Amino acid sequence: MARIAGVNIPTAKKVGIALTYIYGIGKHRSNEICKKAKINEDLRVSKLTDEEIRKIRETIDSSYSVEGDLKMEVSLNIKNLIDIKSYRGIRHIRKLPTRGQRTHTNARTRKGKAVAIAGKKKVTK
Repeated sequence: MARIAGVNIPTAKKVGIALTYIYGIGKHRSNEICKKAKINEDLRVSKLTDEEIRKIRETIDSSYSVEGDLKMEVSLNIKNLIDIKSYRGIRHIRKLPTRGQRTHTNARTRKGKAVAIAGKKKVTK
């Protein structure tokens, strides 16, 4: 099992797909890494030599911010928005959507499970 950037990547998958298991690497960036390391992205991870794995690891370390470093950078950016009391920072504090989505209905993923209001009854005529 190959270990790159602190993540065990699956050996049965192709290199182009297996690299996407690393936080911060998507399909496009995975293809870029394979081109820089001069490795065929259709090759299975189990077929890679130690030299090819080393090339991939060095390419990722030199060019990209992934895993812990990227997560820390994102959390610091959010903390900065909160500290300067920007609109987006306030939305983060209140646990509401930050990118302009409607909240009257929907937004359940961000707001959490709907809670019934106690004592509120429908008006009967």
